[in-house]
Formats: sequence, C-alpha cells, structure tokens
Amino acid sequence: MKVSISTLVSDACPTLRAGIIKANVVNTPTSDELWNELQNEATRIASEFSTETLSKRPAIAGTRKAYKTFGKDPARYRVSSEALCRRAIRGLDLYRINTLVDLINVVSMRSGYSIGGFDADRIKGDMTLGVGTADDVFHGIGRGLLNIEGMPVYRDNIGGVGTPTSDEERTKITLDTTHLLITINAYAPEMPLEECVQWTVELLGKYAQATDIESYII
Repeated sequence: MKVSISTLVSDACPTLRAGIIKANVVNTPTSDELWNELQNEATRIASEFSTETLSKRPAIAGTRKAYKTFGKDPARYRVSSEALCRRAIRGLDLYRINTLVDLINVVSMRSGYSIGGFDADRIKGDMTLGVGTADDVFHGIGRGLLNIEGMPVYRDNIGGVGTPTSDEERTKITLDTTHLLITINAYAPEMPLEECVQWTVELLGKYAQATDIESYII
C-alpha cells in the first residue's frame, strides 16, 4: 500500500507533511496507564489554552487554513484535534474507546495534528490525499453521513477513508484490528514531525505490542 499527496493538495498547502506509520498490533480495552496519559494531557491543554486561543495553535491553525483554502468552514466542521482539545478545555469527559484510538488521541492532543487511524485490512489499494467533492459519500464515525466537500480527504480505491474532521466507518479501528495504518497530518509545523512519529511508534510498542513497524514522512 502506498500513501501519497495529490498535487491539488500539495500546491495549495505547501507546508504540509504527513507522517505514515504501519504496524502489526494487538488492540485491547484501554489500560488505566494509557487512560491516565490521556487525562494528564487533557489537564495540560486546559491549563495552557482557552477556547479563544486554541484555534491559533500552529498545528490547528494550519489545518483550519487548509479548510478555508478549499472552501470549508472550520468553525462548523471542526478539526478532530481541535474538537478533542476543546472538550478538555471545557471540562467535558473524554471518550474511552480502545487502546489504539485513545493512543492516537494522546498524540493528537500533544502535537495538535489531525491524525487518521485505519484498519489497514479494510483499505483497498493505495491511498491518496485529495479534496472532497459534493459527490463523495462519506459516513463519519459516529456522525452518519458527513458532507466532506472542501475537506482534505484520503481515498482508497473505493472512496474516502479519512478527513481531519472524522474517519470513515468502513475502515475504522476496532478491537479486531491487527494491521494498523496511521497518518499524522502536519499542515503547519508545531511538534517536530519526526519526533511525533517516533513517539507514536514508542507508544504503539508500549501499549499495543506493535511489531513489523514501518514509518516514514511524505
């Protein structure tokens, strides 16, 4: 499986870089240790940002700018990292889902990057980052039919699988996931991307028994 960025996106978002991680994993219910890492990150976010300043955080601001470039309203369709951090700032409970999803959420909150997490066995063919159109049919996880026109979207041979707002039901991570694909989408630099990728790999080894790990940046 190859992951690439279309010229439509790279030309419009010249600072964009994406970290790609593939691994064999064991997914489980979230351990108390990992959950504490997520809660600690939420506490840090709430102490450093307000709902007014969060949108100016470089990684989030860069993704919001991409939405505006392609004609999408980032206040109506929030970037996933922004939505997660806003919950922390507002003191709302975070969702405890499973090891892989909650691990990705820890990294997303720390880095500010929107991160796609996919069951690699459900992806058909190669994956390319393009822009959503009015013809795209996309079922966001827990959202139902989502209008992704004007959103950056990863597509495989069947259709869209991931946007900065939500991933698709078809390729979502479950407790049965054994082959994982992660995309760390840095539309503007904040946490050094190489460091972010390496930290994610370390967490996968610690919490998800990851093996046969492949990581690179495009």
